[in-house]
Amino acid sequence: MDSPAPDPWEELVTAALLGTDRRTPPGCPPGQEAPVALLDRAAVETVRRRAGLRPARAAERPRPAPEDPRPALPPAAARRLALLLADRPGASGGRRGSAPDLMELLPQWLAAANERGFTPPAQALPALLDAARGRTDLRPAALTFAGPRAVWLARLNPDWRFALRTAPGGGTALPSLEDPEQMERLWQEGLFAERVALLAAIRAREPSAARELLTTTWATERAEDRLMFLDSLRTGLGPQDEPFLEQALGDRSRNVRSTAAELLSALPGSALAARMAVRAGACVAVDHTGDAPTLTVEAPHECDAAMERDGVVAKAPAGRGERSWWFGQLVEAAPLGTWAGRLGGRTPEEIVALPVADDWQGELHAAWCRAAVRQRDATWARALLGSPAAPEAGGPGAVSLAERAKLLATLDVDERSEWVAGFIATHGLSEAFQLLGVCAVPWRGPLGRAVVDALNIARDAGSYPWSFSGVMGLAERCLDPSEAARLDGLLAIPDEPEDASPGATGYWAESFQRLVTTLRLRATMIAELDGREPPQG
Repeated sequence: MDSPAPDPWEELVTAALLGTDRRTPPGCPPGQEAPVALLDRAAVETVRRRAGLRPARAAERPRPAPEDPRPALPPAAARRLALLLADRPGASGGRRGSAPDLMELLPQWLAAANERGFTPPAQALPALLDAARGRTDLRPAALTFAGPRAVWLARLNPDWRFALRTAPGGGTALPSLEDPEQMERLWQEGLFAERVALLAAIRAREPSAARELLTTTWATERAEDRLMFLDSLRTGLGPQDEPFLEQALGDRSRNVRSTAAELLSALPGSALAARMAVRAGACVAVDHTGDAPTLTVEAPHECDAAMERDGVVAKAPAGRGERSWWFGQLVEAAPLGTWAGRLGGRTPEEIVALPVADDWQGELHAAWCRAAVRQRDATWARALLGSPAAPEAGGPGAVSLAERAKLLATLDVDERSEWVAGFIATHGLSEAFQLLGVCAVPWRGPLGRAVVDALNIARDAGSYPWSFSGVMGLAERCLDPSEAARLDGLLAIPDEPEDASPGATGYWAESFQRLVTTLRLRATMIAELDGREPPQG
């Protein structure tokens, strides 16, 4: 049997190690030229080795992208999308002047396109995924708009792998809810994202069926997975979930126990809510010995095992006293409906108006705020919010602006807008940014007018516009586009007051110009998506 032919590369390596005076490279004459010949042969062999390809079985071709049955964008809207995606933060190199910030309009454009059920042009998908990669706030709307082809592309490009984690079910089509065998197989064998999507889909349609499916594997799930699955029960949460959640209070994971306790406390009729009502009620009482009724607080002196099982975290954060920390958690989890009976039949407004002894008002009211948000109790939210014209609404008080923003979210959109408009009319814009962020878009008429009037007052006062840049940016995205015509009168550059900041009036005119231009662009964008002629003006 013939021996295999020697490897040319190995022969060259051997000659280099031994030296050309001891080993002549193959095909090279001996002598002074041997070292040069060795290097020449090595260069040729290197190219051959890099360029050569051993025969192998062909890789499987990528499967075609899935079909997207949604209608295509109108041509004008498709061109607009390309312009929005081409804009990049900082592309202008500094001051934007009166030009709209296109990247800030992209989320609104995506929301409008998704409402209308359009599919994007295939050539726009890479830029759309790049934009979503850089901005996590864009991802839900961008991936909904991109549809199943986003996941198909993400499997081909690791830069877009976030789509595999973010898209429901990792882009895999869920089985029909009428096919229990397929659902069971996916639940038992599917990827985590697929199982989360399946549970959410079933929960939205049949809450009890989702809970029963979860119980079949609950004991064998990882702690982090149990936490995510448990969170899905927020949808359709009801009294029938109580036995399962009570069982989860004994979970070995502290995060799972805390989430189960939070969900149970959102059920005012649950046994946990009743236990918390007893504990919290024992801490708060009405003292009638003074000139006026006063609330007194006696915070718990210990956090026992039963409290911990019901979700009370024993260890206080740095800088917090243990007793106030435990007290706040008890009040937050107690049903708000129990306080009237505990405190002399008073209404929420009357309870909130009572003075609180020994500087406990901030802690007590903050806990009631968290309870109102958790239990979605609009009556208590109104009592805690108070009048938007109240002096304490404009500064530090028993209820902070961050807490007020959360309370506002429990009210309907019209009442929310009215309250914030009243707040701005009384206190101006300096503290209104958080409150504006929870108002529905586009802003209702009174709210929009209150914002514009406050901006005009700030301009007349000679302030620099960048002090209100956050509110101005919100106005560009949230004002009703129909307000553009009413703002034309603000575009002129007025005479600069003597006490004004130098150049402020010019900057204000530029800011108002950008606001008007942006509103008109938003109106044009909606018209393009609807296939209409853009409004004139």
